[in-house]
Amino acid sequence: MSLTRHPYEDLVVHLTRTSNLGPGEAARVVADVLSYFSETSEQFVRRRHGELKARGLTNDRIFPRIATELPARRVAAPDLSLRQLRRIVYG
Repeated sequence: MSLTRHPYEDLVVHLTRTSNLGPGEAARVVADVLSYFSETSEQFVRRRHGELKARGLTNDRIFPRIATELPARRVAAPDLSLRQLRRIVYG
């Protein structure tokens, strides 16, 4: 029987030691966080536009807000104009 280690086993162990999470839950949290931060700029813009639109914000408020959020992403996104942001969402 081959036991495969989680690629971030040290982080899973840390989370189980410092929280109420079990090993399986901790592994899922790590996977969710990695997935969240692997989002491309385009995926982030589309997701955030949908979230903010669902809250009732208009594009006049959404695109400037996304433009200020992008530089704070884990991997710095390129500077995108408001027009470029709109094109990502609407093509």
